[in-house]
Amino acid sequence: MTGSATQGIKTVLHPVSDLAKATAVYAALLGVEPTTNESYYVGFEAAGQNIGLVPGGGSRAMTSPVTYWHVPDIEAKLAEVTAAGATVREAAHDVGGGRLVATFTDPDGNVLGVLQDH
Repeated sequence: MTGSATQGIKTVLHPVSDLAKATAVYAALLGVEPTTNESYYVGFEAAGQNIGLVPGGGSRAMTSPVTYWHVPDIEAKLAEVTAAGATVREAAHDVGGGRLVATFTDPDGNVLGVLQDH
């Protein structure tokens, strides 16, 4: 198989219905306070992982957790997965600080994410 290897799953976003309650649970689980605590997103960094809480699934209307595979070239990876049968759900876009994210579905409809840091 050719193409670029990922850097692993380092980011998982969870849709939540009550941000305050979820924040307390995840802080207890992870043993750390949030590094980002906004009304639209709460983020934690623990053991090299980025765990995000998105109220109501956010603009993406997430209905289940989405894992984000970190990649060196998001456009190249999207081209590789679509050539293999995936369907782009959300095109690559900047979410701040030069970080690019995109989502796609596998042939069974599972939502997967890719993330490229600046």
